[in-house]
Amino acid sequence: MNTALLSQINWLHVLVAAIAYFMIGGLWYSKILFGTKWAALQKIDMSDPEKNKGVPAIMFYSFIFMLITVIGLAILVARLDLILFSSAIKLGLTTGICFAVMSMSISFVYERKPLALYFISGGYQLVGNIVAAIILVMWR
Repeated sequence: MNTALLSQINWLHVLVAAIAYFMIGGLWYSKILFGTKWAALQKIDMSDPEKNKGVPAIMFYSFIFMLITVIGLAILVARLDLILFSSAIKLGLTTGICFAVMSMSISFVYERKPLALYFISGGYQLVGNIVAAIILVMWR
């Protein structure tokens, strides 16, 4: 495997983009935006003291998965030599829709979850991909 492409990645940019992706999730799933509706659709009782069990591990793994996503975006940015804001938007839209949202869609078809939950979760993945792509492209 040729790893020369990995040397073209600015790892600080990757880390910042992954943190931004993660922080968007904190806002997205807060009471300010979609947290209350998401919890209701997931049938999570927010007054249940057991609801927070395992949350640190969930947050840790979520961040790792976002970091891997951002590394993939960084590889595409380097390989495609993207430098324009419009290119960042297009990359985020393409990866967000074609990979993140469509992969999620496959599961949603089988799980038969509410459509509103699909839009909340899919919307987060789409916005996360776009913001990460903007950071990676514009901060070169």
